[in-house]
Amino acid sequence: MKSRGLEHLVQLRRARDLIDREYARPLDVPTMARHALMSPGHFSRQFRATYGETPYSYLMTRRIERAMALLRGGTSVTDTCMEVGCSSLGSFSSRFSELVGESPTAYRAREHGAVTAMPPCVAKVRTRPVRGAPTGGKRTADAQNGAVRPGDARPGGAAQPGTESGRIEEAGSSAAI
Repeated sequence: MKSRGLEHLVQLRRARDLIDREYARPLDVPTMARHALMSPGHFSRQFRATYGETPYSYLMTRRIERAMALLRGGTSVTDTCMEVGCSSLGSFSSRFSELVGESPTAYRAREHGAVTAMPPCVAKVRTRPVRGAPTGGKRTADAQNGAVRPGDARPGGAAQPGTESGRIEEAGSSAAI
């Protein structure tokens, strides 16, 4: 990889680390772009080309991921919304439902015994919201139980970059060669 390409990856990773670390803070694209040492427009284009989603989409996925953990722990929906950095309960609920496939209230009320028995690092991977799933964001029962099949991430079997199904498909295709 050329040094300029590697430099861009380092800069984008710096911004992604900021999002991962400061997801509960009010973050906007200009702030993220400053951390990546890029203009906002260039940063947005490069981020999407590299990670497959916009910076805002990535931020919201991190927020919903953390919200899922808080809701499993019994935190109220309103408190969860505010704790993860969302200022509108309606927007939070809509995005949560879009990514998870059920409302925050329904998710909170559901039994999460299997997830609480897992180590936190495994639970984080297994419960990660799946953007672009064929069921409108809802994970399949197999995916919720830990089994991810190739093609779960997008209709037509195309895996989303950086998802578990993408790694499984890649491993499956290389094993077949």
